[in-house]
Amino acid sequence: MRVLLVDDDAPMRREIARELLGDRRVCLVGQGSSVREGRQLISQSDFNVLLVDLNLGDGTGFALMEHLKTVRPAAEAIVISAMEDAQHALRAFELGATGYPVKNSRFGSFPQAVLQVVNGGASITPNLARRLLGKFEPAGGSAPAAANPHKARDVLSERGKAVLTLVAAGHTSTDIGTRLGIGSQTVNTHIKNIYRKLNVHNRAHAVSFAATHGLF
Repeated sequence: MRVLLVDDDAPMRREIARELLGDRRVCLVGQGSSVREGRQLISQSDFNVLLVDLNLGDGTGFALMEHLKTVRPAAEAIVISAMEDAQHALRAFELGATGYPVKNSRFGSFPQAVLQVVNGGASITPNLARRLLGKFEPAGGSAPAAANPHKARDVLSERGKAVLTLVAAGHTSTDIGTRLGIGSQTVNTHIKNIYRKLNVHNRAHAVSFAATHGLF
């Protein structure tokens, strides 16, 4: 996986870079510390995952995510933040982010986060997932029909439940396939069916649902 890293916190950027460089499955193709540098790197680099901090000296990571959508729409975006802020996370997912690991949390490693999103999963802490679920619910306070845990257990097959549990736990499609004895493409098909059956529209909502209802 070819990764671009943009973070204005030099010590943290070095630590993340060290982790990425220590994994042979990941290639760190460039590093930046500002929106200006990030824009240049996005336009000039060959990569498939952007790791970006939200608070940059000359702007926000949101600006880079919007630029990413126009220049490299196929690339994945993972926000790296120091705060479990549901409002910022929701904005990030609206802009197409597929991960929101929190710095200095026990979510796992940054290479793991990269591999999760590339293989059809999501990288998000369980605590933030629970906070996000409330943002997806209607203003009246009642959960949408698809977010009813009893209905979910009825509409999902046993294999679907197993896949959702492993997705929520942060496993990649390849890992899930190995654990369940099926191919990674079959896993991705199950994931798409899960989203359709639960009436969710992105990975954050699916992971939030799983976290809130104890599916992992």
